[in-house]
Amino acid sequence: MTLFAPCAMNVAPLLAYELTQMGIPNARPARGGASFEGGLEAAYRACLWSRLASRILLPVATFFAPDAEALYAGIQTVDWAIHVRPKGTIVVDFSCSGSAIDHSHFGALKVKDAVVDQFRDACGIRPSVDTKQPDLRINVYLYRDQATVSIDLSGDALHRRGYRVKGGKAPLKETLAAAILAHARWPDMAAKGGQLVDLMCGSGTLLIEAVLMAADIAPGMGRHDDDFGFSHWLGHDAPLWAGLCDEAEERREVGLAAFGKGRVHGYDRDERSQEAVKQNLWNAGLEEYVEFHQRDLAETQPQSGAAGLVFINPPYGERMGHDERLNHLYASLGGQLKDHFSGWRVAMITGNPDLARHMRLGADKKHTLYNGAIECKLLHYGIN
Repeated sequence: MTLFAPCAMNVAPLLAYELTQMGIPNARPARGGASFEGGLEAAYRACLWSRLASRILLPVATFFAPDAEALYAGIQTVDWAIHVRPKGTIVVDFSCSGSAIDHSHFGALKVKDAVVDQFRDACGIRPSVDTKQPDLRINVYLYRDQATVSIDLSGDALHRRGYRVKGGKAPLKETLAAAILAHARWPDMAAKGGQLVDLMCGSGTLLIEAVLMAADIAPGMGRHDDDFGFSHWLGHDAPLWAGLCDEAEERREVGLAAFGKGRVHGYDRDERSQEAVKQNLWNAGLEEYVEFHQRDLAETQPQSGAAGLVFINPPYGERMGHDERLNHLYASLGGQLKDHFSGWRVAMITGNPDLARHMRLGADKKHTLYNGAIECKLLHYGIN
């Protein structure tokens, strides 16, 4: 069967490559994500191991829906009794683009009506709606009047790894942090013994994602089974899922032992950052693998060991406020990198790339990524 994994804009090629590396066949970029082939094992493996996908969707129907009546009729062609019990619970996620139906709430209501009416007509009882933890999450995407109806196997969005309870003023989403690390080739550096330093680590999201990635830890391991959309779906294969989780646990133990300690460091001058990092590391079970240093930027220097990757997520005005002090901050960053991080690679994300010129460094690669709705540039530097 063909499945679909939505992801953030501009991340689809990375996601297709990631799925291929998992051994999932025929993964390829598509509009809004990546499609791939496989059975339940491939779907479960993507839910457990993808660092970049926002959801994993199992399409069950496609049809032309130029109006509400056609949408209702198309939804009723699906046999919903094989997916949810008559007294179960459902929720509908509906999105639309370039279609006659242009109101997502109206579309979701129409889909819900079609599902519950099918049960009511067949057996006199119907599922109810549960927006928080439904037995079945139905995803409908209407593009140019063509509807794609899917079972959402992921449930909660996959960036919710289960470890982050505190964030700074502008925290990175986990999937964005993973995309940054992939673009910066952190896994290759880690395999060669390199270190990672985050100069403004906030709540530590990138630090944790770096360890998960380098130590071969499945990002979905921190989620409860009920967080996944398939946990109460009637098509769920519990023994298959349990086997994949056991495999992931074994790989985690081996990966952490091989990666070792003292190679990932976070710096921040804010005392609240220290509290957030410690709590999030504890939740992730990685408190022994990341070292936090409460220091001003001027006091940051690499620890002894092999060079590797420096990451910087400095304020850039959109969320943190903008004034002339930002020019000085970026100049200080450039000076600190040149003075103390010779031989290291640098990845910096900013929503205001004009500020980067104050660093007086020349970027050798650039990528466009999105931090929420903010278009950002990921700039890569080599420090000589």
